[in-house]
Amino acid sequence: MELLDALRQRRSVKAYDPEHRLSEDEIRHLMAHVALTPTSFNMQNWHFVVVTDQAVQDELCAAAWNQAQVKEASATIICAGNLDGHNNMERTLRKAPDAVKEMFGGMVPGFYSNDAIQRDEAVRTVGLAGMTMMLLAKDMGYDTCPMIGFDPTKVAEIVGLPDDHPPLLMITLGKALSPAHGRMGLLDFEEFVSMNRFGNHSLTGEVNDS
Repeated sequence: MELLDALRQRRSVKAYDPEHRLSEDEIRHLMAHVALTPTSFNMQNWHFVVVTDQAVQDELCAAAWNQAQVKEASATIICAGNLDGHNNMERTLRKAPDAVKEMFGGMVPGFYSNDAIQRDEAVRTVGLAGMTMMLLAKDMGYDTCPMIGFDPTKVAEIVGLPDDHPPLLMITLGKALSPAHGRMGLLDFEEFVSMNRFGNHSLTGEVNDS
């Protein structure tokens, strides 16, 4: 599928065929390409729990206020941020030149010493990876739904996430039983794009006072 087609066709689908299962090859294909998503300093400060066990999906459904897509999807994927990723640079820079290892190894831990920055970076990382995942799934012929409607404490307990791996996003993936509802209304171009400075709503960058 062409990228533009995937972007245009991707929608948040909430009704899945509960009988459909993903193969191991499909899961490996999906996640191997999600790994190509960029991360700051190549930290790869993420972890993904791909849940295909029906009993676990049922538990996650209860923790997501009984939203049916969580237990009916072929897979429910918990996208967790790794708040300690900045302290494992030797792992993520294993193939980098020695000069890069030395530079990043000394700089990154200090840069991410603040709890808020660690959390912000994890949210950014998981958000980018989530979009990669959903576009890849569409390319594979599947539909998805990104979700934040769940109890993070219960979800973490169900799938065994440690305290430094908060669940930031849940993505359901599977074969759609019915299409998504129509789009509720995209903002017009000049409502969300400024040129050169906030509020310059034209392609020339001139201030629009109207």
